[in-house]
Order: sequence, then C-alpha cells, then structure tokens
Amino acid sequence: MRQTLFRLALTSLAMTLLGLSAPALAQLSIEITGAGTNRMPIAIADFAGDSVVSQALTAVIRADLDHSGQFSLIDPGATPLSETTQVNYSDWNSRGADALVTGSVTTTPDGRYETRFLLYDIQKQAPLGGQAFISSSAQLRATAHRVSDFIYQKLTGVAGIFSTRIAYVVKSTGRYELQIADADGANAQTALASREPIISPTWSPDGTHLAYVSFEAKKPIVYVHSLATGRRHVVANFKGSNSAPAWSPDGKQLAVVLSKDGGSQMYLINADGSGVKRLAHSSGIDTEPRFSPDGQWIYFTSDRGGSPQIYRMPATGGDAERITFQGNYNVTPRISPDGKSMAYIARTDGRFQVALMDLATKQTQILTDTSRDESPSFAPNGRMIIYATEINGRGVLATVSIDGSIKQTLSVQAADVREPAWGPFVK
Repeated sequence: MRQTLFRLALTSLAMTLLGLSAPALAQLSIEITGAGTNRMPIAIADFAGDSVVSQALTAVIRADLDHSGQFSLIDPGATPLSETTQVNYSDWNSRGADALVTGSVTTTPDGRYETRFLLYDIQKQAPLGGQAFISSSAQLRATAHRVSDFIYQKLTGVAGIFSTRIAYVVKSTGRYELQIADADGANAQTALASREPIISPTWSPDGTHLAYVSFEAKKPIVYVHSLATGRRHVVANFKGSNSAPAWSPDGKQLAVVLSKDGGSQMYLINADGSGVKRLAHSSGIDTEPRFSPDGQWIYFTSDRGGSPQIYRMPATGGDAERITFQGNYNVTPRISPDGKSMAYIARTDGRFQVALMDLATKQTQILTDTSRDESPSFAPNGRMIIYATEINGRGVLATVSIDGSIKQTLSVQAADVREPAWGPFVK
C-alpha cells in the first residue's frame, strides 16, 4: 500500500512537472507554426534515478529545446544514462547527434532532489560542462528550465530564456485575469482578477513588480504590484486618464501618459507615485512611452505629424525626433535589450504586423504573417518577440524570432489572451 501511495505521489509530481495539472483556463498551450533551419541535432537521454521523476524532468528539457527552434531532437533510446556513464562518441555520431545530455535525479536525505547533468560535444568528443542543483519537488520544473538554459547558452553562445516568465491578460466571460506563467506557458498563476479590463502590464527591471492599468474603479488607474506579497499601490490616479506605464532602467521611475492637463501627454513619476513631472508639450496625442536600455531616450507614439508614428526624446524631456517614416501607421515601440533594434506594429496593406527596425541603418523587416498584431515584447536575450494577435476571431499570444523564421502560437482554451509582457532575467 505504501509503495502504491509513493508511486501515486511521484505520478502527481510528474504531472506537475509536465504542466498537466493546471486548470484548462490557466494553461497556455503551445503550437509550433514555424521552425528555424539548420537546427542542431541533440539527444537528451533519460536521466538515471526514479524513472517517473527523471522522465518528467527530461520531458521538460526536451520541450524547451524543441520549442526554441534551434534544435532537433534525436531519439536517445530507452536506457537511462547518468552523468557518470562512459560516452561512446562514435555510436552517438552514427545516430546523428551533435550533442548529448546525460544526468541523474536522486533523493537527498532531507527529501529534496539532487539533479546532476553533463553536456557533451559529440563532434569534438569532449564534455562541455555540467551543473548540479538541489531543489524541492515544487522547484523541479524550474530546475529543468535551468538545465535547458545552460545547454542553450553553451551551444548557441546566447543566454537561454527558459527560466524567465511572461505576464498576460486572459479575458473570459465577464472576467479579466492578469496572469504570470513560465516562458513555456506552464505554471500559470493569477496576480489579479477583475470584472473590469486590465491592460498594459510591464515588468520592473528586477522582475519583482508589475505596473499595469486597471479599470476596476471605472476609470484607468496605474498600479504597481509586488509579486512576492501581492500588495500593490496606486502610482497615478489623476483627473482623466492614467495609462501606458513604462519603467526606467533603474526601476526608480515610470513614464506614464496622463490627460490631467488636457490631451494625452507623457510624464515622469516616481515608482511610489510622487514627483510627477511633465516631459513635453505637444499639440497631438503622445502615448506608449518606452525607455531605451541605457535610460537616455524615451521612444513613444505620437500623431503630432498627422498620422501615428514613432518618435524619441531625451529621457529628461526636450525636442522629439521622428524615427519611423515608412507607411502612415507605426505604433507601440519596444527597444531590444541591446538597444540596437526596435520592434513595433506597422500597418501594411490593411494588416497590422510586427516589424523590426535596425536603429542604426533604419532597415525594416516585417516578421509576422498575421494581420491583427499588437503589444510586442522582447525576450530578455533579444532573440524572440512575444505579441498578441487574433486567429479565427480569438485573441492568442504568439512568438517570433528576430529573423522571422521561428514562430509559435500560445492560446488558452475558450478565452482571449492579450497584453503580453516578457519578464527580465532574474538571478
């Protein structure tokens, strides 16, 4: 009987690891709609240890790497391989693998789990390194993402984003929920639920807070919400509209759009709601501010020239410089983490699509093939962009790589999903 209960507990843990136990409305499902070429073939062997837990752990790692669009998975066979197993390089080479991961998951005396793994370069016939993690059962999925991050960075030279989180708004009948999930859509948690709209969530630079706009008081008010405690405070509740919060890189201030003095104009305000300062005086509507990563510029959308276009001004205020000139509708600027490119929404032949501009050359590429895109947000490594769009009349999230080759759709059953924001790297 005790053995049966133990196996049931492990099966429940495995379901949690795989994200199968979350309520249907809370779980984002992923569909790969476009994969990159030149994917690296990699084999992820089942880790040694308890088969239920280790197979669930390796399933998460495989899904992470597969969804990245950078790797193709090679069948590792049914035999578990620990990090101490002697690797037959010629055998794995004949199977078509360029890289191999082996490992183990064991139970520690205090009931936690120790995960160890090694990554091998099959072509060079050499290990590339590995790590060991101690975690509780609740942290095993996070451990799998950390393993994936290590593998991704070692093999691509770019930081992995599997341990990061995304925020988004789910709209079902008469209800809005601000949710936070792992980057793969699993482990969704509701930060705020309301009968009124919630829009414009944006992460603080350290990943501990979200700023957003809530209409729960029957008008738009900007809040800052602590993810650790669930507590929040009002940042902007002036006469008229309070909207479009954007964090400064140091996390001390927010750029917001207020109509308290007439029209929609941009202001700076301290994160505690004090010290409001107007940035500019415009005869048009200025909105959707975003700081450059170095904090020197604020990019924003304005119709001051007759049509919605993207401009920038010094973060301390001053004269604005127009950035977009191609087409008569360009909105929602989002600057890449390295400050070299800008994602935005461009209207082309009646279609609203995610575009990417090289800020040095001003060369622009349309990245998506959908037609109702909005709210782009860069992954913290700058390689992917998440955005909201509409497919078959329903709001979904989607991701696209910065070269347009890797595409995914993330949806929630029987609900609209909007307003995505990709969280930062968190130590």
